[in-house]
Amino acid sequence: MSSTPRIALLAGASGLIGGHLLEALLEAPDYSRVFALTRRPFGREHPKLANRIVVFERMATQLKGLTANDAFCCIGTTIRDAGSQEAFRATDVDAVLLFAQAARTAGATRFVVVSSVGADMRSTRFYLRTKGEMEEGVTAIGFPSLEIMQPSLLLGSRKHVRPAEFMGALVAPLINPLLTGAREAYRAIPAEVVARAMLGAARRGARGIYRHTHASIQQLSQYRPVQPISPNPANKAPA
Repeated sequence: MSSTPRIALLAGASGLIGGHLLEALLEAPDYSRVFALTRRPFGREHPKLANRIVVFERMATQLKGLTANDAFCCIGTTIRDAGSQEAFRATDVDAVLLFAQAARTAGATRFVVVSSVGADMRSTRFYLRTKGEMEEGVTAIGFPSLEIMQPSLLLGSRKHVRPAEFMGALVAPLINPLLTGAREAYRAIPAEVVARAMLGAARRGARGIYRHTHASIQQLSQYRPVQPISPNPANKAPA
């Protein structure tokens, strides 16, 4: 990949995966600026970090003039947290597509997004059907490089404990070894591993559309540039 430091757009930085990804991007020498888009002030200071407060419905106008190379989307909720199927769709489909469109307008050629294992717009399950619709919508935007992460149960410490996920995390060490072959995709996985895989996917710079489940997410999380990239002060992005 190019030795010129890159500019990243990140949506969902306050979430479980997004928080880990933000830290990884700020530590990455191949990124000179990280624009974190949030609904409320983020409260995180770093020389490379620029926090942009946005209303997703007006994002295209609010981000006008901003340029970026890579966009990372960790937007997501649950039906329980959202309160209704309509509110869930507004976040997991509509907001994701608004961000993807704004990122493409900003010049991003790589888009890395979190979806779910089993996503399928023909599914009878609402959650998986909406994830499938989101994937189809992002695909239609036409990014030269589109990397879709399809993890199963996420492991990690959340601000608000979800009972089902808490129980899942307890039994994951027992269940994961039993999920082999085609079922391996349903193994629980640490959110930090998914975050590192998102960075690895962007770094490898492959063109085309790729969907990653457990095994390839693990593999991408270990990806490193062939040669370390040193920041060039002359290429610093404007605030």
